[in-house]
Amino acid sequence: MARVPLQYVCQACGSAQRKWMGQCPDCGEWNTLQQEAAASATPFQQKHSLKSGGRTIALSPLNAAVELPPRIPTGFGELDRALGGGLVAGSAVLIGGDPGIGKSTLLLQAAGRMAVAGHGVAYVSGEEAADQVRLRARRLGLADAPVMLAAATSVRDILTTLSAQPPRTLLVIDSIQTMHSDQLEGAPGTVSQVRAAALELIGWAKETGTAVILVGHVTKDGQIAGPRVLEHMVDAVLYFEGEGRHQYRVLRAVKNRFGGTDEIGVFAMEADGLAEVPNPSSMFLTQRDEPVAGAVVFPALEGTRPLLVEMQALTVRLPSGATPRRAVVGWDSARLAMLLAVLESRAGLGFGNSEVYLNAAGGIRVVDPAADLAVAAALISALTDRPVPPETVVFGEIALSGEVRPATHPSLRLREAEKLGFRGALVPPGTSGVGRLQAQTVANIGALVDRIVGNA
Repeated sequence: MARVPLQYVCQACGSAQRKWMGQCPDCGEWNTLQQEAAASATPFQQKHSLKSGGRTIALSPLNAAVELPPRIPTGFGELDRALGGGLVAGSAVLIGGDPGIGKSTLLLQAAGRMAVAGHGVAYVSGEEAADQVRLRARRLGLADAPVMLAAATSVRDILTTLSAQPPRTLLVIDSIQTMHSDQLEGAPGTVSQVRAAALELIGWAKETGTAVILVGHVTKDGQIAGPRVLEHMVDAVLYFEGEGRHQYRVLRAVKNRFGGTDEIGVFAMEADGLAEVPNPSSMFLTQRDEPVAGAVVFPALEGTRPLLVEMQALTVRLPSGATPRRAVVGWDSARLAMLLAVLESRAGLGFGNSEVYLNAAGGIRVVDPAADLAVAAALISALTDRPVPPETVVFGEIALSGEVRPATHPSLRLREAEKLGFRGALVPPGTSGVGRLQAQTVANIGALVDRIVGNA
C-alpha cells in the first residue's frame, strides 16, 4: 500500500509547506500550519494531456435570447436591496460579521418570512441544536413558520437528505466553518475542509436551482475566516456591520455577481429581532435645541441611497511635551491623519498639541470620500469652538493641495437634506442648490476656515 503524502497547510493563507514551521513563510502568521493529506499524483497523471478524452461542451453566443432568472423576495426589503433586488435561484451567498451581530437572527427571520410566503426553506445549523433554533424562532414570533430544521455538520448527510426531497427555494447553512466533508481528512474549519464543503454545497445549488446562504465566521481583523478562495467561489459576499453597543446594523455588499456592491441595508436590533429602517437618515441625526461645536451633518451616499450622518469631533489641548492621541470610530484613521496634515500645512491650524477624537454617530461606518469636507469642518469647529449652523450640511473631497474636489451625485445628497428640513450647504465649486436649500461653494480649505470662523 502506497504511503499517503503529507503536507502542512497554513490556515490563514492556504499555502502548503513540506515540513512544519512556526511561522508561515508566505503570510507571516504564527502557529497556523496544520498537517493534512496531500493529493497524490502519479507520473502518468502528470504527463497525461487534457486536450482529448473529454466530452464536448455546448458554446452559445453572448447575445443569445435567454430568459433572465427571476428575483426571489426574502421578505426583508433591506436585505433585498443589499442583494440587488432579491435572491437568485441557484446562487450562493456568503454572510460574515462579528459574533453576536445578528447574522443568525437575520437569516432565521428571512427564512421564516419566505416559508410563510409559500417557499420551501431548509435551515441547517452546525452550531446549535434544533430546539435552540426553535426557541429563537419563538422569540422572533416565527414559531409557526414552516421552516425545516436540522442540526448537522456532515455535508454528505445534508445533501443526501435534501436530494431525496422536493426541491427547496432556500438553504441556510450556519455556519460553513462547522461543515465537514468525509472525502478529506482534517477537522472542520480547516482550509481544505471549508473549501471542499463550500464546493459541494455550491455545486449542488447550481444543479438544483436552490439558493444557498452560507454564514461565515470572521477573524479578529474582520475578515471571513478560512481560505480566501471561499469568497471567490460564491456569487455574493455580504458583511453585517455595526457596533455591538449600538442599536443599528448595516448590511453591506462587497461582492455581487447579480447587482451592485454599493448598496446597503439598514436594520435596528429590537427585542423581537431585527427591524428594517426604511428612512435611516432621521435615525443617525442628533436632535438638539442649540448648535454644538464639533458636530457637522454629512450627506453620505451608499449606492443609490442618500444617508445623513452626523460627524462629531472633539479636540483637547494638552500641556507641552505630552503625546496627543488620535481616536477614530466609524471612519478611516489614515484618512484622518492625512486631513490633519492638510489642515496644519494649508490652513495653519495646529493640532500637534491637541488630542483629536472623531466619531460617526449611530455606530455606522462611513466610507464615502466626500466626507473629507464634513470632517474638516467638524475639526475646525471643535478647535475654534465655533459651531456650524445646525441647518447646514457639508460634503466634498479634499486634495492634498487643500483644494475641494467635486463629489458624486450632489443633487441626491441635497434633495435628501432638503427633505429633512436643512436649508444650507457647504459644497464644492460647481454645485448648485436644490429647492429651498441654498448652497455656498468652498474652493479650498482656507475658505472653509473663513466660513466657520466668520472672517469671510
